[in-house]
Amino acid sequence: MKLLLATGNPHKVREISEILGRTGVELLSLKDLPGLPHAEEDGSTLEENARKKAVQAAEASGLWAMADDTGLEVEALGGAPGIHAARYAGEGCTFADNVRKLLRELQGVPRERRGAAFRCVVALCGPGRGCGQVLSGYGKCSSEGPGLEYFSEGRLEGVILEKEAGSGGFGYDPVFFIPSAGKTLAEMSAEEKNLISHRALALRAMAPRLKELARS
Repeated sequence: MKLLLATGNPHKVREISEILGRTGVELLSLKDLPGLPHAEEDGSTLEENARKKAVQAAEASGLWAMADDTGLEVEALGGAPGIHAARYAGEGCTFADNVRKLLRELQGVPRERRGAAFRCVVALCGPGRGCGQVLSGYGKCSSEGPGLEYFSEGRLEGVILEKEAGSGGFGYDPVFFIPSAGKTLAEMSAEEKNLISHRALALRAMAPRLKELARS
């Protein structure tokens, strides 16, 4: 079974591949199929954005497609940047731009109010239509509406540091501190991160469905 990941982000593709391991699927990305459109992430929720990307990729390619959308919710910022985490510093911004803006917004905020949570929603969509189902496993899972569309969710809580620590990972990893581990996501090895991350939880919830599809 070939599964199209509706992303061109090589960091994300590598991380998803490491997390899913042996599910019996061959992972492709949008870079492997030049000419496929990139969906505009204009939804109001993580679920809407993930679904839109997966549905568009499935319809354009004729393959099963999977997409995720991740948000960072910071307590002191009223839940911001939320679904806009990837574009927090504006269109065309880099990971570093987003981190710098976040640290500026939190300047002077005490540690007890710097609590934050990463949320990741994964959507899996087929090129055909059938009936949605509810997944079980890690994380929070749900299904919605008719059609071969499956959803899973993962959540990771932590604290935003005042300065970066670590050189691994990507995005907000250098400032996202995990108290129970005593380190940021960027200070963890890939193996450590893939045991606890929001994306790992959501993908592990989806893994049983992928294995079923690969066997069918």
